Amino acid sequence: MPIRRTALMAATAAMITFGVKAAPAPHPEADAQALDLAKQAIALRSVAGPGNQTPQVAALFREALVAGGFAPGDITVTPVDDTAYLIARWHGRDPSLKPLVISGHMDVVEARRADWQRDPFTPVVENGYLFGRGATDMKLDDAIAIASLLELRREGYTPRRDIIIEFSGDEETTMKTGAIIADKLSNAELVLNVDGANGVIDEKSGKPAYFTWAGAEKSYADFQMVVTNPGGHSSEPRAVNAIDEMAAALLRIQQHRFTPEINPLTRSYFVNAAKWEQPATAAAMRAFAANPADPHAIATLSADPAMIGKIGTTCVVTMISGGHALNALPQRAEANINCRIFPGHPRDQIMAELKKAAADPAITFTDTTAGSVSTDASPMRPDVVAAIDKAMAAAFPGVPVFAAQDSGASDSMWSRAHHVPSYGISPLFIKSSDSFMHGLNERTPVAAISPAISVMLSVVTDLSR
Repeated sequence: MPIRRTALMAATAAMITFGVKAAPAPHPEADAQALDLAKQAIALRSVAGPGNQTPQVAALFREALVAGGFAPGDITVTPVDDTAYLIARWHGRDPSLKPLVISGHMDVVEARRADWQRDPFTPVVENGYLFGRGATDMKLDDAIAIASLLELRREGYTPRRDIIIEFSGDEETTMKTGAIIADKLSNAELVLNVDGANGVIDEKSGKPAYFTWAGAEKSYADFQMVVTNPGGHSSEPRAVNAIDEMAAALLRIQQHRFTPEINPLTRSYFVNAAKWEQPATAAAMRAFAANPADPHAIATLSADPAMIGKIGTTCVVTMISGGHALNALPQRAEANINCRIFPGHPRDQIMAELKKAAADPAITFTDTTAGSVSTDASPMRPDVVAAIDKAMAAAFPGVPVFAAQDSGASDSMWSRAHHVPSYGISPLFIKSSDSFMHGLNERTPVAAISPAISVMLSVVTDLSR
């Protein structure tokens, strides 16, 4: 991939807004390659459905890996439906060791040109930011991971264990390819998932505030509720009405609260991240970390949409339908309850609790979840923690680093389902106010690229020795 002077100039200029000195980058070729590769990937509309260009992204990444020294026979691109996935292996010195896996995805969420200020699939570097769908989630991360491995090869590094880099092709939709990849790599030592942006930039100072790595995520679930009724003529209302029954049950579910809970990862987050929150929220976070049954802390955190999902399982109605004619009593009403389940709970347990909360035996519940599995948290492995701490201390001296738990779903769940420890570690830093993953005008600071590559070089080296 060519080094573009304009890319380097943009990266250097953006460092000023990132709150660090504009010193020469220690790996300019990798920095430029990451930005250039990300821009090429963003230009490909890898959205599920007609015209899906995820296979072209896979071809682009394959070309970059081959140009960087990977043997063509060690890279496979496999078509699946309208998408594809990629697996590439860098052979280590000791084939008896389990491989280190670096994980990402190539597909993105739909983005309509009419809604954006710029064409979402025309990458633009402007005012120190890379704009475009995938700038944060997660084509830039993909490019950084590739550029980091190729930098290690240029430096002459040879890993002791195999390093596998893999990209799924439908993480934003069915997650089918992520499951396939996890099946194929079920013998891995561990997985580093570089999805997203785990570093937080302080809104006022513009400097890195803290970095979190994720060792767990909540499980995704959908439950269908259905109630039926003989119906009748609307001029003859009856005491039992399917829509009325469903509405009453949904209100009872709305009032239901799952028992708040905590694990070592979320406790770490509450204790460490509290200092960047408003005083009332910070106090509640510390109190909850000390006692997850503290009623005042629970009330405070539950009232904050950004916090309620961190203290336990949440369920909310997302779709409802009912009736068949304007002048007839409804014969059927149904609703979808979407849940994000705290690690350690199987879906049938949560469905049973919802059924009890609905308190109506006439309503049937069915688990309609697709593309999701329930998994426990990965262990806080000392070698992983040490590698992350070391890398961050070198790239961001003095910036706090601590564990956390993701509220959303990622391909890591498939690895954890095979009991392969999996960790979310995207070394990109971004302001919360600049985070537009899945939203409009997605962007990431260009200056975040160089330190992110430094972190990747260090972590991958330490965990593949």
